[in-house]
Amino acid sequence: MSLPNLHRNTWLHVGAAILLALGAMLLIRLHNAGGVTPAADSVQAGRKLAEAWCSTCHAIDASGARAQTTTAPDFVAVANMPSTTELSLKVFLQSSHPTMPNVILTTEQRGDLVNYILSLRRI
Repeated sequence: MSLPNLHRNTWLHVGAAILLALGAMLLIRLHNAGGVTPAADSVQAGRKLAEAWCSTCHAIDASGARAQTTTAPDFVAVANMPSTTELSLKVFLQSSHPTMPNVILTTEQRGDLVNYILSLRRI
């Protein structure tokens, strides 16, 4: 390998490292932007979904009211569990559970419902 090729390869590696670092910084910035308080519209939409689909079995707000007597956890209790995160709720809502109806949510609906549940967090 000659010296001019080594020099060119070095610049290519430096350029690639810079592009990689910029891409990583962009992803970090986007990830941090995702941690911003969700828009009120999303939380309200999530509450409407919870009222329509979940309130029969779950208490969906601090009042504790539900349509049936069940052992389904209150949304406030779920929101305040130390293990509850945006990711854990999204994964839970994408998985089928024998004690729950198989509700199919769009990505946006799932996000709205998660934002609503997390808005109930008091810890």
